[in-house]
Amino acid sequence: MNLSTFVTELFTWWNGNTIGTRVHTWRYGEFVGEDQFGNKYYRTKGGAIDPALGFERRWVIFNGYAEATAIPPGWHAWMHQRSDVPPSQESYKAHEWEKPHRANPTGTADAYRPAGSTLGFGHRPAVTGDYRAWTPE
Repeated sequence: MNLSTFVTELFTWWNGNTIGTRVHTWRYGEFVGEDQFGNKYYRTKGGAIDPALGFERRWVIFNGYAEATAIPPGWHAWMHQRSDVPPSQESYKAHEWEKPHRANPTGTADAYRPAGSTLGFGHRPAVTGDYRAWTPE
């Protein structure tokens, strides 16, 4: 680990891993799998049930910024206890009508900007004569 990685892990939580998460994962975690975005998924060693929660703990270490929408649907189901079998242990094949998962682009350059948006490309259409400004009476 180089110095910049160490400083990033020490002072930021939104940038993937932190020192506390790294130590907790090393001590208690069992690697389950990795998705196509490079996010790594873990659970408590041996699938032990947490007595305080009543189910096993599962967590993800994001590849880059911590963005919950970067978790694909199969892993999302596993993370939220909707599936007992992680996608890395399944042989699921997507249907031809299914689109590949992508993270929510809101706030990025890839965000949807409709025609007329101040952040959109092109020019806003001229205001038509059907609008009258409100004036107090």
